[in-house]
Amino acid sequence: MAGSTFGKIFKITTWGESHGNALGVVIDGCPAGLELSEKDIQPFLDRRKPGQSEVTTQRKESDEVEILSGIFEGKTTGTPISMIIKNEDQNSNAYDELKDVYRPGHADITYDAKYGFRDHRGGGRSSGRETVARVCAGAVASKILAQLDIKVNAFTKSIGSVVIPEGEIDFSVNNIVNMPNEEYANKAIELINEKRSEKDSVGGTIECIVDGCPAGLGEPVFDKLDANLAKAVMSIGSVKGVEIGSGFDASTSTGSLNNQEGAGGTLGGISNGKQIKLTAAIKPTPSIAQEQKTTDKNGKDVSIEIHGRHDPVIAPRACVVVESMVAITLVDALLENMNSRIDGIINFYK
Repeated sequence: MAGSTFGKIFKITTWGESHGNALGVVIDGCPAGLELSEKDIQPFLDRRKPGQSEVTTQRKESDEVEILSGIFEGKTTGTPISMIIKNEDQNSNAYDELKDVYRPGHADITYDAKYGFRDHRGGGRSSGRETVARVCAGAVASKILAQLDIKVNAFTKSIGSVVIPEGEIDFSVNNIVNMPNEEYANKAIELINEKRSEKDSVGGTIECIVDGCPAGLGEPVFDKLDANLAKAVMSIGSVKGVEIGSGFDASTSTGSLNNQEGAGGTLGGISNGKQIKLTAAIKPTPSIAQEQKTTDKNGKDVSIEIHGRHDPVIAPRACVVVESMVAITLVDALLENMNSRIDGIINFYK
């Protein structure tokens, strides 16, 4: 399977399946000398860990990371960093009845079309559990960014029709849906419970803001910073759309207004030194207990009800995944940007 590697200089490769023995990531290109331990990574994993609240899957995973290589005496060595997270609570037998049936909204049918077979136990590589490896890499990238006072922060902006209005975000607020507004968080929880009682799920949006990013990151043609950010976030399985700055609202704006407020931190594909703003649209969880029509591997029309442990909403746990992919992209852009000017190269070597 190609396509499990992301990045040019700060390069990550994730591996493992939802119901395999473990998942993990190899980071190549991390600079030497960065203080790093499992304690730096675990808080990021804890933010996406299942089974933490009433609005997450009740699959119980400790998601404890172990660093296997690339660290000596508490610092990175410049060699590949390998990390592993064991699967502890996979219930593969629950998927036996789905072995020959394609789940609506899942990658079952497309994996079968591409590879000729599929891992029916939770979707294998197409499962959202793959993102646990991205979060490990994102924790490392975030620590690099912190050395430069660059901060990446993602949060749930909306769940279903419940949207936090502009200007009413309070980052001192903590809740189970990762919405920085208690009033709207409570409304969102009510909506989630309502949809769950109807054996349904709900989508949402995640907003990610970057503060402290210097001007000059990104290449002006095919490797625009906003294009690479969009690809990074769009590669997350549940993401169905990405906006930078004003996004689609720019199409109904005017030049005078959009020039002032719509850039979102990039111009011409290059960071302009201002706050970067990205929004990701997250689809509803496709595994729902309602009866749905689908087909089996023989092309026969069948009905299906999907039972088991599934999130009624994806967005809250996906915030740290979006944050991680943005951080990885920014670190890669920072390292690539170091060779963009001759004076920078001369100053470094002299």
